[in-house]
Amino acid sequence: MKPLSLLLILVSLLFTSSAYKKHTSICLQPEEKKLYNLIMAYRQENGLPVIPLSEKLTRVAQLHAKDLSENHNPNNGKCNLHSWSKKGKWTACCYTDDHKQARCMWDKPREIAGYNSNGYEISYFSSIGANAEEGLAGWKKSPGHNRVIINEGTWNQITWKAIGIGFYKEYGVVWFGTLEDELTISDCND
Repeated sequence: MKPLSLLLILVSLLFTSSAYKKHTSICLQPEEKKLYNLIMAYRQENGLPVIPLSEKLTRVAQLHAKDLSENHNPNNGKCNLHSWSKKGKWTACCYTDDHKQARCMWDKPREIAGYNSNGYEISYFSSIGANAEEGLAGWKKSPGHNRVIINEGTWNQITWKAIGIGFYKEYGVVWFGTLEDELTISDCND
């Protein structure tokens, strides 16, 4: 094979490899950006650093908010908001309040977006439509959710290095992770 042909093949492989590709389909809607800013301000009030936005965790958050809206049955009394339906390109799971199926939630960023670490989710539902202020206000009142946001209790030895935000209709979802995400994210109107 001629050196020039080999070089062209190598360059072609580089530009088509998953390691090189940046996902451009993920961006923050205005309400998602607002929630990110509110969470970061709240963390700073508590002496905590800003958490970088993660393209991978945002992808998972946005997919999960949509899955919850379109496929979740909150009246079944068994599976809570950390559950995933069987109607997507992921493994379905029923997350119960006893946390026995926690791994099914923690693994979703790895399974869906190639995020090479566990992810930890907080989520909420509002019948009038999810929004940033109501979401954060509710999480601040919930001891378990608030501890995740401001690294208290079980979470005090963890440093969040990535965060993803997703809203879809009546659901708001935030994912936290301990691994930096090298991919960038932008506002949807950029």
